[in-house]
Amino acid sequence: MTICRMTTNGADAGAYLVVKGNEITLHGEPILLKGAGLGGWMNMENFITGYPGHEYQVRAALKKTLGEEKYEFFFDKFLEHFFTDPDAAFFASLGLNCIRLPVNYRHFEDDMNPRVFKTEGLKHLDRVIEICARYGIYTVIDLHAAPGGQNMDWHSDAGNHQALFWEHKDFQDRTILIWEHLARHYKDNTWVAGYNPLNEPTDSEHTRLIAFYERVEKAIRAIDPHHILFLDGNTFGADFSHFKEPLPNSVYACHDYSSYGFPNAPSAFTGTPDQVAYHERSFARKVEYMKQIKGPIWNGEFGPVYDDATDGPEWEKTNESRYGVLECQLDIYQRSRASWSIWLYKDIGFQGMVYVDPETPYMKLLEPFLKKKKASVSSPSRALAADAWGCNDLPVRDLFAPMTDWLSENVPSVNQRYPPMWRAKKHLSRIVRNILLSEELCHEYASYFEGLNHDQLEALAKSFSYDSCKQRTRLNEILRSDSAKTGDVRLAGTKA
Repeated sequence: MTICRMTTNGADAGAYLVVKGNEITLHGEPILLKGAGLGGWMNMENFITGYPGHEYQVRAALKKTLGEEKYEFFFDKFLEHFFTDPDAAFFASLGLNCIRLPVNYRHFEDDMNPRVFKTEGLKHLDRVIEICARYGIYTVIDLHAAPGGQNMDWHSDAGNHQALFWEHKDFQDRTILIWEHLARHYKDNTWVAGYNPLNEPTDSEHTRLIAFYERVEKAIRAIDPHHILFLDGNTFGADFSHFKEPLPNSVYACHDYSSYGFPNAPSAFTGTPDQVAYHERSFARKVEYMKQIKGPIWNGEFGPVYDDATDGPEWEKTNESRYGVLECQLDIYQRSRASWSIWLYKDIGFQGMVYVDPETPYMKLLEPFLKKKKASVSSPSRALAADAWGCNDLPVRDLFAPMTDWLSENVPSVNQRYPPMWRAKKHLSRIVRNILLSEELCHEYASYFEGLNHDQLEALAKSFSYDSCKQRTRLNEILRSDSAKTGDVRLAGTKA
């Protein structure tokens, strides 16, 4: 892969990525974007870095424990160490050329001081975009958490089970203002591939999302007419059934997680014709709209989670099966000429391409808490299954099954409640384990930071640096192999 060390900024319209027909292009030539999401960084998530519940809750608990000055110091160092030049060099060495950057709106405004843009929120975003540019890596800015919560899950950081973004125009107005500020700031940066205005929206009425996309497109284009918009489908990026005419210079994005890559899969994935056909049908359904409008395909999220030794004696066999799922999906995307962004780049050992070494200060300090939070087959009597993502709920299933049955029997409509794939079991676990239980666990997590000095806090933050991480070698080998399969389209993030 040829690496370009120069950032191209300015008003040269030809230097931007542009949608032409069913391709993303650079200087009129097709280009595939292949990469990963930098989850857990400017939008933290519980399973990625180990805290419970929602980011704003654990931040509040840590601020109370550490005090304002140490709190600000720790998180500034955390954001600094999480992604630096060695991360970008490694990423580029795999032949990957695009990083999706999830951000939380709270970096750019405060709920108690809305509509006042915090320019300091751009500090680390600017830094990482510039680092990526030096290594020939494009970036997509992804508003993963919008005011009010554009979906009802933990990663929109709203702290509840309702997507109130769709119920209050004020939340939408504030989001428009944030995007106007971001567009004004990045409009001349041609290494920014584009903007992802909302991650995984869940609009139960379906029409409000389309109206918001039309509104945010006009607002951004009035300031920045060049950058691509990456627009997620409804219902966590899977439903385009109510979408009609495409917006100009826009790429519509699906998310394509496979149940075979998670605990309690339908069966072990062995690559049978039926299993491959299942994945082909699932992806075809999600990209039907893109095919209909003859537009590009971008899969903004996908990827299995992985077991470790605490998950039982078959953990390595399980992981090999899940690597098979990944290879199956990548083959489908290759045949579809789809760009993609795997979830995710870095975490504490669950899904990332690299993960924090268990011997680092952060992992050693939090080891008892992380064991308690996880539902482990090795200690079912103390299982909490606090996190939602990739959780093996078997150790707590007998506890929750009677409540699920009680709900279904007394209010059967709960099983038709939006989103329809959740059913009573998921709605119950979201409210009880992922919200109530996890919110209370935030205080316990913060207690591990009690009395720490600046050097100790920096050591915890530095645990997330590239030099403190291990590689998930098999996963990276698969990604490196796929990145070489470009056919007649350009992959390397270089400018002609």
